[in-house]
Amino acid sequence: MRKSSCFAVLLPLVLLVTGCASKPDNKQTQQQTDYRDSRDPLETINRPLWDFNYDILDKYVLRPATVGYMTVVPKPARKGLVNVANNLSEPASFLNGTLQAKPDRAAISAGRFLVNSTLGLFGLFDVATRIGLVEQGEDFSQTLAVWGVGDGPYLMLPALGPTTVRDTAGGLVDTLYFPLVLLNTPLTLTRAAINALDGREQLMSMESMLEESLDPYAFIKESYYQRQLFKIYDGNPPKQEEPEVDESVFDDLLDDLE
Repeated sequence: MRKSSCFAVLLPLVLLVTGCASKPDNKQTQQQTDYRDSRDPLETINRPLWDFNYDILDKYVLRPATVGYMTVVPKPARKGLVNVANNLSEPASFLNGTLQAKPDRAAISAGRFLVNSTLGLFGLFDVATRIGLVEQGEDFSQTLAVWGVGDGPYLMLPALGPTTVRDTAGGLVDTLYFPLVLLNTPLTLTRAAINALDGREQLMSMESMLEESLDPYAFIKESYYQRQLFKIYDGNPPKQEEPEVDESVFDDLLDDLE
C-alpha cells in the first residue's frame, strides 16, 4: 500500500480536492505563498522531482507498463506474484514485531511465513489469510517510530516516490533480513518490479481524485503521512483534536458582508 490500507485513510483528504472555484484575491495568494510545511523543508527540490515522476516517468513508463502487465498477465497470476513478494517480507515483519514488543503480531508473521512457504507453495497462495493469520506488515521504519525516532524531512525520490529519511533508512535495514539478503540482483529487481506494478495498479482507482485535486503534490504528501500514521498505530491512529473555533471571527465576517 498493505496497499489496501491506504484507501482507508484517504477520506480526510477530500478537503484537498475541494475548494472555492473563484479566483483567489491577492491576499489569499500571498498567504498561500507564505505557507511553509515544516515537514517538507526541501519542497523547492521535491516539487520538480514530483513533476518528473508524475508527468514523465508515470505517464510514459510506469502507467503504460502497468496497463500492459494487467492486459497480458491474468489477475490470479498477478495476485500469486504479489503473494510471493509479500511472503519474502514476513521474516522482517516478525523481527520488527519483536523489536516493537508486539509478540502477538510477531507470532502471526512467523506463522504466515511458515504456512505460506509450505502449504502455499513458497508464498504463491496466501493460505495463511484463509485460516485467520492476517498480514501484519511491520517494518523497521515503524520500529524506529515506536522507539521515538522522528520522520525527518519529507523526500520525493526519482522513480521511488514519496518517503522520509526515517522511512528510507528503515527500508534499507529491512532488506538485510533473511531471506531478502540472500536474493541476487535479478531476483531483487524482479521483486521490486512486481511491487511497483502492483502498487500502480492499486492506484488506478485514485487517478481521478489526484487529477481533480487543487494541488496533486500536497495530496500525495498528505496521503503518504496518513498511511504512515495508519501503519504505525496498527490501523488505529489517535484521533486528532479539532481546533477551537473563535466564533467572533464569524461575527466579524458577517459584519463585513452586510
